[in-house]
Amino acid sequence: MARPRFATTAPLLALAVLAAVASVAVATAPAGKDPGGFVVTGRVYCDPCRAGFETNVSKSIPGATVSVECRHYGAGRESLKAEATTDEKGWYKVEIDQDHQEEICEVVLDKSSDPACSETEKTRDRSRVPLTSNNGLKQNGIRYANPIAFFRKEPLADCGSILQKYDLQDAPETP
Repeated sequence: MARPRFATTAPLLALAVLAAVASVAVATAPAGKDPGGFVVTGRVYCDPCRAGFETNVSKSIPGATVSVECRHYGAGRESLKAEATTDEKGWYKVEIDQDHQEEICEVVLDKSSDPACSETEKTRDRSRVPLTSNNGLKQNGIRYANPIAFFRKEPLADCGSILQKYDLQDAPETP
């Protein structure tokens, strides 16, 4: 007696469906990171001319400390604070293990290792970073913060001539 055709193709069909499901699962998983995990990286420098941007006399600050802080939009309640120290080239790296979609997250300057360049200015002492996978960024969990700077108390004597080279005539006045 011959076996029904369905009996011989059913195991093959089940195997094909299982392979398709497995390939979809592998294709949608983030490469190298667990869902919700992030690495925040950036650089800290000294702004000796208090220009608000890097110039040819700006220097990286090794040994500076920064914090990644997240707070809920409405309440302002802090939900995360993670600290890091910059390496010999002024770069830091902070690992965050969860998604913060409903929060504002920023890298904030804490302490400079250079006493001559250790002042901060409100709103210029931080860099906002999106710590959510639900924002269209395809960076495999890596978030790059803008460079942030400590300032010298007194600008260098030759800062006027240094800043003239940057053609700032069209720049709006600083508030």
